[in-house]
Amino acid sequence: MARLGVNIDHIATLRQARRTDEPDPVNAVGIVERAGAFGIVCHLREDRRHISDRDLELIRRVCVSHLNLEMAAEESIAAIARRVGPDVCTLVPERREEVTTEGGLDVAGGFDQQKQIVAALAPIRCSAFIDAEAEQIRAAHEVGFHAVELHTGEYANAADEHARQDQLRRLAEGGRLAAELGLYVACGHGLTYRNVRPVVELGVFEEFNIGHSIVSRAVFTGIAEAVREMVRLVG
Repeated sequence: MARLGVNIDHIATLRQARRTDEPDPVNAVGIVERAGAFGIVCHLREDRRHISDRDLELIRRVCVSHLNLEMAAEESIAAIARRVGPDVCTLVPERREEVTTEGGLDVAGGFDQQKQIVAALAPIRCSAFIDAEAEQIRAAHEVGFHAVELHTGEYANAADEHARQDQLRRLAEGGRLAAELGLYVACGHGLTYRNVRPVVELGVFEEFNIGHSIVSRAVFTGIAEAVREMVRLVG
């Protein structure tokens, strides 16, 4: 059965809309875990637009499952990661002007920088959020990443069924290659209750990391039920 990692960033996004103290993403951790999620995902951005240093510190203290810290390949963030000690650090591309992460990390083009950050984060396990491209997957393996998270945004945003099927083929091929290289294989970005099953049915992903759709559903159903429903879909 595949695992579900729940990204709680957008609970903090809602809090930041009013610059107040609620809802607190820390309060979601135990609820998400008890609802059956494998772990918690959060992204400490350089501009701190949602998750804050305080949030991360407290999330680490209360998380009893698996904590996946998304982060830019920057030494200042790596220093925080070393202090806090997540179970895995997922390196992602990051631009101040983007609404959310757009596309995968260019591991092949930034090989030396990625290798340096992975070494600096040791013994924390590292994952690379990358597009389903053979060049990037092989580069991630050569750099020393323990895992890859394949970017599913192009699949989620496909204009028609032909394009969706093409993206599913790319994801399947990428997932199989990563597994053959001995990498743990996850996926995420843009996955929803409506589109996740075809990706699950590829049978190549060990973990699904999903946030916005779950938090959106939680507005109407509560976060525990929203998580339980997604656990059933990816399991």
